[in-house]
Amino acid sequence: MEEVALLNSGFEAPTPQLLIPMNTARALGLWPLTEGAREVRVDTAGGPLNVWFYPRAATVKVVAGDAESREVLVDVLVSPLADEPLISDLLADELEIAVESFGKGLWRFRSDPPGRLRPSEVR
Repeated sequence: MEEVALLNSGFEAPTPQLLIPMNTARALGLWPLTEGAREVRVDTAGGPLNVWFYPRAATVKVVAGDAESREVLVDVLVSPLADEPLISDLLADELEIAVESFGKGLWRFRSDPPGRLRPSEVR
């Protein structure tokens, strides 16, 4: 499945994690709940939120026109409130994403030359 995801520098996690909305979970066969999921409470900017946690449930990679990242095994969090997938800080590191400007949406892979800037994808 291919989707545009948001890199959230405030999404701090102890493992590479991808938070996904319910519709993405349905498309991936993770909703309704499947075996191996457990409900957990996470802290968010808007306050505590209950999500469903699937440990080591998927592999993800970044596809960006002329380049791709390596695949990373991730923990998946299913959120009843999210409307787009969110990449955790540690997942961004594992995908070798270097943000050059959050405000302008400019980034690069760490393997890209320093002057190579990639624009954010449009959702």
